[in-house]
Amino acid sequence: MTLFISTDLLCQGQEARFPTVLPATDFDPDRDAARIETAIKTKGVDEQTIIDVLTKRTYSQRREVAFSYERRAKKDMITALKGALSGSLETVALGLMKSATQFDASEIRGSIKGLGTDEETLIEILCSRSNDELVEIKKVYKEMFKKELEKDVAGDTSGNFAKLLLALTKRADPSAMVDYEKIDQDARALYDAGVKIKGTDVATWISIMSERSAPHLQKVQCFENKQLFFAKRLNEAMKSKGAKEKIVTRIIVSRCEVDLKKICSEYKANFGQSLQQTIAEHTKGDYQKVLLGLCGAEE
Repeated sequence: MTLFISTDLLCQGQEARFPTVLPATDFDPDRDAARIETAIKTKGVDEQTIIDVLTKRTYSQRREVAFSYERRAKKDMITALKGALSGSLETVALGLMKSATQFDASEIRGSIKGLGTDEETLIEILCSRSNDELVEIKKVYKEMFKKELEKDVAGDTSGNFAKLLLALTKRADPSAMVDYEKIDQDARALYDAGVKIKGTDVATWISIMSERSAPHLQKVQCFENKQLFFAKRLNEAMKSKGAKEKIVTRIIVSRCEVDLKKICSEYKANFGQSLQQTIAEHTKGDYQKVLLGLCGAEE
C-alpha cells in the first residue's frame, strides 16, 4: 500500500453541505411513530412505510420519532426494527438510527475488530472527516467501546501505515491560509520523500499531511476532490464482482446529510450515468428502495 492513497481525500476544515436528506416539513413525530408501529405489526411487515419514514427524515427527526414510539409502544424502536427487519435493509435502518459520529465510530470499530484489518475503511473515514469531526469520533468511540481510538488503531496496524493513521487521528487544526512561500518547498519535499527515491520518507509525508491546511495541500496538488473519491468508491463497489454492500451502505448512510447530492453530481459527470441508475442496475429489493430513498430524485 502506498502512502499516497491515504492523502487523496484529506479533510481539515468546515465544508459546505450538499445533503440529499433534509428536515421534513410538516413533521409530526407522533404520526410517524404510529406509522412505524403499524408497519411493524402488519403481517409480513410493511417495509415500504419504514423506508419512507426513515429516508425522508434527518437523524434528529428520527430520534424524535424513536422517543414518540417508545412512549406509545412501551418498547425501544431500534429493538423493534431489529426484530422486524433483516439483511441489508436492517443494516441501513440501524445505521440511520445512529448519529453520524456514532456511525463512524462503529464502522472504525468494525474495521479493526476480529481477524485482519479493513484498511480501506480506516483510510476512508480518518482522511475524509474534519478535525472537529475526528475529535467527536474519538470521544464517542471511547464512550461506546470503553477504549481509546488511537490505541486500537496502533494495536491493529503496523509500520508506515500505522504511523500515518496515528498522525491523522492526532492532527492539529492548522490555519486555512495558504502559505505560498511553502508551496514549492513542500512540493519538492514530497517529491524527494516519495517519488524520487525508492521507498518513502514517512516522517516528511506525515509532517506535511498532518500540519498543513486543506487549501494549502490542494495547491501542492496532493489530493483530489473528496466527493469524486466517494463517487469512485461507490462505482467500484457496485460494479465489482459481488457488489460490496458494506462500502455502498457506509458511504450513502454517512454522507446523505452531508454531501451526497454533490457525490451524485460527480458520479454522473464521471461515469456517464446517475448514481440512482447504477443502484437500480446493481441492487434489488428493499435494499435498492432504501438506497434510492436516501439518494433522492435524479437532478
